[in-house]
Amino acid sequence: MSRVGLYFGSFNPVHNGHLAIAEYMLEHAPIDKLWFVLSPQNPLKSPDDLWSNEKRFELLRSAIDEKYRMSICTVEWDMPKPSFTIDTLEKLSELYPSTEFSILMGADNLEKIEQWKSFETILNTYKIFVYPRPNVVENSYFQHPNVTVFDAPLLDISSTQIRSEVQ
Repeated sequence: MSRVGLYFGSFNPVHNGHLAIAEYMLEHAPIDKLWFVLSPQNPLKSPDDLWSNEKRFELLRSAIDEKYRMSICTVEWDMPKPSFTIDTLEKLSELYPSTEFSILMGADNLEKIEQWKSFETILNTYKIFVYPRPNVVENSYFQHPNVTVFDAPLLDISSTQIRSEVQ
């Protein structure tokens, strides 16, 4: 059985922080491959300053071009918007029944996972590999048996900062 870590995001744009986390998780988490799940729209974020799917795909493709254990997953592009993680996980499990999927997420997302659709199902069904984010207050979800917190590098880089600087 193949073990794939799913790194969800809009990657608007992808940056060195995303790539450093991906490399770290491939090295330290029990996964064989890492898929960047390029989300057309996060339900918890405004779509107003979202670059086109194609532009974000091309930037991500060029960023991981030489990285053999990383690839881009666009399954959410053909699913209803906004993209809900549970729906994507169910779709991927249906498409790849012999693959064990886990989720890579920042501690800031685990801190507010109660806002996610069917978050209990996600927590109880999938392994979640967490990397540090600044200013996070740990709650009981950090102690969940399916959650593993990694001591990955804390890189305070944001796509929002990059978009501002580009403008």
